[in-house]
Amino acid sequence: MSTQTDDDSSAFDIDVRELLSSVVDAYRYMGISPERYLAVVLLPTVALAVALVVALVVVRPDPTVAFPVAMLGFLPVLGALVYPKIVADRKRREVREQFHLFLTHITVLSLTNIDRVEVFRTLANVEEYGALAEEMGRITALVDTWNQSLDDACRRRAKRVSSDMLADFLERLAYTVGAGQSLSDFLVEEQESMIEEFVTRYESDLAKLDVLKELYMSMMLSTTFILVFATVLPLLLGVPATLLMIGVIVMFAIVQGGFLFVIHQTAPRDPVWLDSTDERNHSPTRRVQPYVFAGVGLSVIAVVGIIALRLGYTPVAPDRIPLPMYVAIPTLPLLIPGLAMRREENRVSERDDGFPSFIRALGGVESVKQTSTANVLEMLRTKDFGSLTPNIDNLYKRLRTRIDSQLAWTYFGAETGSYLIQKFGDMYVVGRRMGGEPRQLGSVISTNITEVLHLREQREQETSTLIGIVYGITAASLFSAFIGLEIAGQMLEITNRLQQSGGLALDLFSTAGYDIDVMEYLLILVILVNAMLSAIMIRISDRGHFVNALPHFVWLTWVGAIVASVTSRIVGALI
Repeated sequence: MSTQTDDDSSAFDIDVRELLSSVVDAYRYMGISPERYLAVVLLPTVALAVALVVALVVVRPDPTVAFPVAMLGFLPVLGALVYPKIVADRKRREVREQFHLFLTHITVLSLTNIDRVEVFRTLANVEEYGALAEEMGRITALVDTWNQSLDDACRRRAKRVSSDMLADFLERLAYTVGAGQSLSDFLVEEQESMIEEFVTRYESDLAKLDVLKELYMSMMLSTTFILVFATVLPLLLGVPATLLMIGVIVMFAIVQGGFLFVIHQTAPRDPVWLDSTDERNHSPTRRVQPYVFAGVGLSVIAVVGIIALRLGYTPVAPDRIPLPMYVAIPTLPLLIPGLAMRREENRVSERDDGFPSFIRALGGVESVKQTSTANVLEMLRTKDFGSLTPNIDNLYKRLRTRIDSQLAWTYFGAETGSYLIQKFGDMYVVGRRMGGEPRQLGSVISTNITEVLHLREQREQETSTLIGIVYGITAASLFSAFIGLEIAGQMLEITNRLQQSGGLALDLFSTAGYDIDVMEYLLILVILVNAMLSAIMIRISDRGHFVNALPHFVWLTWVGAIVASVTSRIVGALI
C-alpha cells in the first residue's frame, strides 16, 4: 500500500515539475525578452496585488469580504505568469491545424519559377496560416534585413518556435538547403512523411473524441440521476423545490456546455464550408436564405398560435394537447431551412469528392497539350464530375471572357461552397501563374485532398456514433425525469387524501411550496436546453454549417416531448 502511495506521489511530482517546466520554457517563445516581460508585466501586477493586500490589512473589512477580494487581486498575477504558456499553446495549435495546407502550399510554390525566398515571402502574406505566416515573415526578415542565408534563417527560427513540428521541419529544411538540394526536391520528398503525420494526428484527435463520447454518456447519466432526485427530494426533505430544480438545470447546462467546449477544442478543425465575407454572395448558402426566413416566420406564427391555444382563444380545448408538445410544435417549421441546408451540404461533399479527379485531369491534359486552362476546360466540361460539373462549366465561361482569371477561380471556389476546393484551387492557380508544371501541381494537390477526404469519412462515422449517443441519452434522461415528476405528483395526491386524518400527512411529506405545474415547466425547459446544446455539439463535431443543426434541434425537441408525454400518460395510469 505504501509503495503504491509513493508511486502516485512520485508521478504527481513529475507532472507538477513538467507543468512548471513548460510554463518557464514558454517565456523563450515570446516576442519580447523574459527580462522585459518581467519588468513591464509581472512586477506591476505583483505590486498591485501587494498593494491590495496592504489596503485590506489597513481597512480590516469583514473576513467574508476580505478573502474573496484578496483572491481576486491575485488572479492578474496568476494570469500574467501563465500567459506566455497560453500564447505558446495557441501557436502550437494554429501550426498543427494549418500545417497540411501550409505544406501543400509551400510545395506548390517551390515547383514554380520564383525565387525560394519569394516562396516564404508569399506565405507570410497568407493571414489564414496565423503563427505559420508569422514565422515565414520572420524568416524573410532575417534574409532581407540581416542578410542571412535561407538555411541560417530557418535554423535560427527553429530554435525560437514553440511548435516541435515546425521546429523539426525548419531544421530539416535548413540542413537540406544548406547541403545544396533544391527546395522543391526536399518538399516533394517530405510530402509522404508529412501526410502520414497529418493522418496520425487527425486519427488521434478522432480517438480522443471517441473517449469524450464515453465520458459524455457517463456524465449525462449522472446528471440525469440528480435531475430525477431533484423532483422528489423536496417532498422528503422540505428544501425549496423550484430553487433546487433551477440549480440542477443550470448544472445540466454547464455540463453540456463544458462538453461542447471540449469537443470544439478536440475535434479536428477541418471545416466543410468556405466562410468568406468577400465571396458569400456567390456561395450556395444564399439559396438557403429564403428558406431561413420562411422557417423562422412560420415558427413565430406557430408560437403565437400555440399561445392562443393554451390561453383558450381557440375552439380546441387546451388540455387536448400534452403540455410538452406545446414547445415541440413551434419548432417544426425550422426543418425547412435545416433540410435545405443539409441538401446543399451534401452537394458540397459531392463536389469535394469530384475535385481530386478534376484537378488531376486538368493538370495532366494541360501538361500534355501545352495550352491554356480555358482550352482544356472546354473538353473537361463535357465530362462527368458529378455535382462539380456545372461549376466547371461556369469556370470555363468566365475564363473565356479573359477579364480576370484569378477572380474566375475565386468565384469557382465560392460557388462550390467548399473550403477545400477554394484553398487547393487557389494553390493550383498561383502555381500555374508562376510557371509551375501542371501535371506535378495536379498530382500534389490531388494526393493531399484525397487524404483529407478519407479522414473526413472517419469523422462522419464518429459523428454518427455521437448522434446515436445524444438521442439515446435524451430519451433516457427525460423518461427518468418525468417518471420522477409522476411519482412526485402521486405523493402530492396521497398527501391531499391524508389531509382529513390530521398531521400524519405533514409528517410524511413536506408539500409546502411544491408546485407540480412549475416543476413540469422547468423539465420542459430542460428539453429545449438539451436539444439546443446537443444539436450544436453534433455540428461542431462534423464542422458543418450551423443552419444544418436545426433538424437535430427539432428532432431532439420532438423526441423529448414525445417521451415526456407518453411517460406522463402511461406511468401516471400505471401508478
